[in-house]
Amino acid sequence: MTLFDPNARDRSGAHRHLYALYEIWYTAVDFGAALCFVVGSVLFFSASSQTAATWFFLVGSILFAAKPTIRLVRELHYLRLGKIETLARRQDPL
Repeated sequence: MTLFDPNARDRSGAHRHLYALYEIWYTAVDFGAALCFVVGSVLFFSASSQTAATWFFLVGSILFAAKPTIRLVRELHYLRLGKIETLARRQDPL
């Protein structure tokens, strides 16, 4: 098993379940980042709200940085799940 294997999500039902959960988180973070950038852009039209706009851009940037982190954590979770399934097969007396 390797990191970022495109077939990893189809290895088992547990892998498919993990894939779905991580995709929900990934999409929510993506949506939140986009929303922060849109709100920040609108706030920059007024000089009085530029500080708030800067904060929205910062939060949006942090959310965009979280996206590859979510993908990496998912892949590490796949690896751990694969090791557990391999161990379970070894321990199966049948």
